[in-house]
Amino acid sequence: MWERTLQDLIRGLRANKKDESKFIAKAVDEIRKEIKSDDMELKAGAVLKLTYLDMLGYDMSWASFHVVEVMSSPRFHLKSVGYLAAVQSFDQETDVLMLTTNLLKKDMTSAPTDISVALNGLSHVVTPDLARDLSPELITMLTHSRAHIRKRAILALYKVMVKYPEVLPQGVAKLKDKLDDPDPGVVASTVNVLCELARRKPEDYLTLAPQLFHLLTTSSNNWMLIKIVKLFGSLSPYEPRLVRKLQPPITELISTTPAISLLYECVHTCIIGGMLQGSSGDSLARMCVSKLAAFIQDADQNLKYIALLALVKIVPSHPHLVAEYQDTILASVNDQDISIRMRALDLVSAMVSSNSLQSIVQQVLSHLVPDTSSSTLPTAAQSLAQHTVPTSPTTAKPHISPSQSPAYRLILSQRILTMCSQSMYENVTNFEWYLSVLVDLAHVANVDIGPQIRDQLVDVVGRVKGGETGSCSEVLWAAAWICGEYCSELSEPQKLLPYLLQPQISTLLPEIIAVYIHATSKIFGHWAAEVAQRWDDDDLPEVKSMVDLVLGRAREFVGNSDVEVQERAANTVQLFTFIQADLNAYRPKPVDNPFAEASSSFDPIGSAEPRFPKSLYLLQPLHGAYDLNPVALAAQASVPVPEGLDLDAWIVAPPQEPAPEVDADVKARKVKKGKGKEKAMGTGNGVVLTPEYEEDVETVEDRERRLAERRERLRDDPYYIIDDKPSTSKRAHEDIDSIPVVRLDDMPSLADVDDSRILPSLKEDYTPPSSYVIDRDGEMPEGAVVPSQTATPRTMTPVSRNTPTLTSFPQYEVEDEVRTSTPEPIKYSSGIV
Repeated sequence: MWERTLQDLIRGLRANKKDESKFIAKAVDEIRKEIKSDDMELKAGAVLKLTYLDMLGYDMSWASFHVVEVMSSPRFHLKSVGYLAAVQSFDQETDVLMLTTNLLKKDMTSAPTDISVALNGLSHVVTPDLARDLSPELITMLTHSRAHIRKRAILALYKVMVKYPEVLPQGVAKLKDKLDDPDPGVVASTVNVLCELARRKPEDYLTLAPQLFHLLTTSSNNWMLIKIVKLFGSLSPYEPRLVRKLQPPITELISTTPAISLLYECVHTCIIGGMLQGSSGDSLARMCVSKLAAFIQDADQNLKYIALLALVKIVPSHPHLVAEYQDTILASVNDQDISIRMRALDLVSAMVSSNSLQSIVQQVLSHLVPDTSSSTLPTAAQSLAQHTVPTSPTTAKPHISPSQSPAYRLILSQRILTMCSQSMYENVTNFEWYLSVLVDLAHVANVDIGPQIRDQLVDVVGRVKGGETGSCSEVLWAAAWICGEYCSELSEPQKLLPYLLQPQISTLLPEIIAVYIHATSKIFGHWAAEVAQRWDDDDLPEVKSMVDLVLGRAREFVGNSDVEVQERAANTVQLFTFIQADLNAYRPKPVDNPFAEASSSFDPIGSAEPRFPKSLYLLQPLHGAYDLNPVALAAQASVPVPEGLDLDAWIVAPPQEPAPEVDADVKARKVKKGKGKEKAMGTGNGVVLTPEYEEDVETVEDRERRLAERRERLRDDPYYIIDDKPSTSKRAHEDIDSIPVVRLDDMPSLADVDDSRILPSLKEDYTPPSSYVIDRDGEMPEGAVVPSQTATPRTMTPVSRNTPTLTSFPQYEVEDEVRTSTPEPIKYSSGIV
């Protein structure tokens, strides 16, 4: 057996790299023979080789008993081999650990070398049983004459207290005495153990505060000071008097220490310990922020990371101090390290206020603007030079902007929306600026942020009074809806209709097309009413051309596969067909018409006729009857059910089921069997006897068949609501494959937009309007109880948006009896019919 030593085994492994498994199998067979030898030197050598193989991933649990044999050797160099193997291979489930109790007790009362190796081994292999049996001997070791034995015993005692908590009271009392030990290493070990124990239940260690404070002010060991500062950070929340006591020494440490790790721990303790609160903590907070800002500018990425984490915790209490370093923080948003970028974004989001929102959003938005300077492709000579010149570790690598990552661009876009919309637009003071930000974001984001921008646009124009206003198709939904709902704000509405009806809209999503069609009707109705007020016969050709344009495009969507698009297109076609017929039948009135002066006071019931087509007022009353108001969250639940309303009653009564027919012979048998069980029914002529009988299986199947036929017949009936809940009857499953699939693969790209323009939201020449009114609560139904509001609303001048009054055309009068059966409508703020 030539590989007797560990060195021989290592040389053999290096020489047999191509067939390592075969070599190790042979070596293990030899070790199995060696480890059974009576020669302790040979046995210890075999255990040492197994320990090395265990480090390579080979199992040695089969030799655990032989490891205990080597641990019991009286020779220290062999005993250390056994303890090393035990530390490497034993775990909590090792059976032979129960055999080591007496061995450990014996070694802990032997020579100092045996005590040291036994304490080291115990701290790694301790189990609850070993901790219970060996805790008395271990506590005795805390008073050993040698300092290094006391230090090892303290560290081993921590592992014993974790496995056996019953020894905690006695152990903590002994550790308190060790804080006054003359050896600095023993004191440092004690502080380390107490710091770890205090993480579990800090209030139990408040009695140690005087001794720890003395060490804080007298010790020069930076590593021990770090542990003491951490320990005070855990104790301060449970003892407010400690905050005032700790401020002077920690302030001195922050000001004088050159150790970066100790400086950061002092700053972190000030934050979590509440030392920055109150007037006395302002100067300390300013010092902490300045130190952390210096960390951000350091070349060490780890310092940048921990500084950003700490500043996030300071921002809620001292935002004005962090705002002084806004440019330094925003520079980290474009850092190459993704971890630093994310922490910088967290800090930027936390430091937003009404004064800093615009500048922060503009700087974050600028990171999404493509860098045109780096978009130029290198020449052939430059590309060749880059490949021919050898690179070195000091060669500067080409800078790739991290903001070009789609995932990071999405995060940046979402953070911009979150910063602006938090607390119901609490920090937004200029909504024209915010709407320009949303438009710019849709233009430069180049990620799937369209639904969020759409929701923001709709929410702002619906909730904020006085604050009206790509590559994301969902934004077109919001833009068309806003234009239709707030068409009164358009200076020339008729010029928008060709854009809403251009042929390219057929490639959009069905929900966007539906909004386009509905917005077209609203805009035309408002514009036509304005034309009627200032009517001139020269306006007739323009109105006819607009009607023809709308009809031509709306007819293309009547056969659309989407139900909503189809319905809105059909309604639009019918309304505009009526308008077209009225325009074609219109004849200009002569100038000398005696009723020409009555055109401004048209009365549809009287004899006076207006000089303009009456159909121009057809659409405007349909869309401008009510104002758009936001709805409160509890509005629907607060609506009382009208008295006498039965929600379970039939809207349209179903047809009566025909009585099942019974054969004559069956009826005769039933009558014969049921003699004396007939029921008498009273009629005008006499009494008719109807026998009682039970349905057979065929009658039940016929009824189910007729019920299924009736459901299929009523499925397409728009005046009948079908219950789609699953039934226990035998019903045929719907054919899923027959559902049409609409593909939008040919949707044109919107990348042709000129990116070289200057984003309006980045300009500095905005003049904010005088006031905004944000409806944060929403509309509640009449008679509902409005919950009390804790927050004080912002005081602003209300700006109302009312439907324009048509002075020259009074509203149609409807007789009272027409509306008597209609309940009082409930106002809601969706704005989309």
